[in-house]
Amino acid sequence: MPLFLVSTPIGNLEDITLRALRVLKEVDLIACEDTRHTRRLLDHFGISKPTISYHEHNEQQRAEELAERLARGESIAMVTDAGTPGISDPAYRIVTAAIERGVTVTPVPGATAMIAGLVASGLPTDSFLFAGFLPSKKQARRARLEELKLERATLVVYETPHRIREALIDVREILGDRQTAVARELTKLHEQFIRGAVSDIIAHFGSNEPRGEMTLVIAGNRDDNLTPVEDASISQQVERLMRDEGLSRNDAIKQAARSRGLSKREAYQLMLEEKESNEDEEGIG
Repeated sequence: MPLFLVSTPIGNLEDITLRALRVLKEVDLIACEDTRHTRRLLDHFGISKPTISYHEHNEQQRAEELAERLARGESIAMVTDAGTPGISDPAYRIVTAAIERGVTVTPVPGATAMIAGLVASGLPTDSFLFAGFLPSKKQARRARLEELKLERATLVVYETPHRIREALIDVREILGDRQTAVARELTKLHEQFIRGAVSDIIAHFGSNEPRGEMTLVIAGNRDDNLTPVEDASISQQVERLMRDEGLSRNDAIKQAARSRGLSKREAYQLMLEEKESNEDEEGIG
């Protein structure tokens, strides 16, 4: 019997397909990322089927167990807490285990935050790269962004509300002040899209507390999508970092220097030259 990969709503419960409901009613067993979470969904639609946990902590062992049950003729639906199984959620191991045993794997398509956020972002959709969650550690996150720096396709990543501002600061410093959209609480009551240059969105979260699940969509490395930080003078950049990010003057100069590939001493010298140039212009005026 097949393994069904069933997409479930990412917020609004109406975003489940008739086919998904039929499959969930017909299978022998439903494998869930969180059985309690899925039970609320099943109860809402009047579905009474046995469930079993399948999550990142028991995935390797459970995949083998479930694959054996599939090989014996049972039908199983795999669901996650929200969206499509396998997209930044467990599913990969059970899929490969089922395929190895000659079991049919059948996707039942539906909602996914990645696609919902992309198509309403206002950014190009002809080519995109989904990079999952950015690393939580700053150094690893910055290294990952360096890898994506030259990618021409629109970038789509997931981020948590407590890290979104730090991630955006790294995006601006490494990728430039690109056009970006943050989609939060997709399909839910407080769904919101925040669009603009990265700097604008950083400023938005400076006065509005980030809340809810977030999908971050970033313009690719195309000439028409870039507004490099270097377009501003280094003095203007330092002032903006102090204003928008609350950095001390010293830290703002260090960050501006890094973004331009300069040493701190070179950044200081450039700021002095800009100041002298401005004073000369004022004197001429």
